[in-house]
Amino acid sequence: MIFSEGPVFGVAVDQGSGLEAVLRDGRGAQAQGDDLFTFKRIVVETLSPYASTVLVDAALGRELLPSYAASCTKMLAYEADVYHIADEDRITKLPENLKVADYSDLGVPISKFFLYYGPNDPTELNRRKADLVAQVGAECRAHGVTFLFEPIVYDRALLDGTSAEYALAKPELVRAATARFADPIFNIDFLKVEIPVSLAHIGTTMSQEQAKTAFANAAEAAGDIPLLYLSAGVTFEQFRDALKMSRDAGVSAKGFMCGRAIWSDAIGIFCAEGPVAMERWMKATGRDRLAQLKDAIS
Repeated sequence: MIFSEGPVFGVAVDQGSGLEAVLRDGRGAQAQGDDLFTFKRIVVETLSPYASTVLVDAALGRELLPSYAASCTKMLAYEADVYHIADEDRITKLPENLKVADYSDLGVPISKFFLYYGPNDPTELNRRKADLVAQVGAECRAHGVTFLFEPIVYDRALLDGTSAEYALAKPELVRAATARFADPIFNIDFLKVEIPVSLAHIGTTMSQEQAKTAFANAAEAAGDIPLLYLSAGVTFEQFRDALKMSRDAGVSAKGFMCGRAIWSDAIGIFCAEGPVAMERWMKATGRDRLAQLKDAIS
């Protein structure tokens, strides 16, 4: 299996239409049609020499693959666009321009598939979602592609993900989702999971010890499937501290997949000063952030 030895230090830059809109609005009259590609290419070129893997999206992935360092494992998202979910049931749309059967010819050994999952949703809806994950997993197994699955949890009764109520519910949501997809029927090789606590609520809604217990319980639910933590839009400092907390809780995660926590500040530089200035920032601050995350989980 890919990454059978050693930790995984992953970078994610698979955002699509949402990031494209931010870049377009931020650059204004200076916007170019290929800004999204240029931004992603800079991330791949500056960080892939220091990362175990970099995740890119299905839409631009083929064009970005030549930008990887030879030492970095390539990973393609198997989604049309994470910002365009098929309907109110939050079911991920598969890409029209990519099949699992294409991965080997592209020299890409890992497929990542993302899905919103509500453990408390209706049984029939969650059966449909489980069937979709099982379908992708079966295709990956049939074509010799490593399958990384990313469940993002929610609860329809708790729409404000920043609330104290959600902070109390999140540990069980993450644990339940992790346990569900640890089932061998899904053929999942890696689970890319959320930090099981709301970091802003530690010390108020939840104590440090309760947070550590949440880490341990959610990790135990994965069984033998290796875990990679995802940053899910938190700040760099929050994600770094969360990785340290996972270690303090006794969790031996395989590693991390980090996107915006590393490169979100580069968006403003790209928009205000252009690609060259962004590249300088990525080579300095971006690489330093990746190094700090490596230290935090090692």
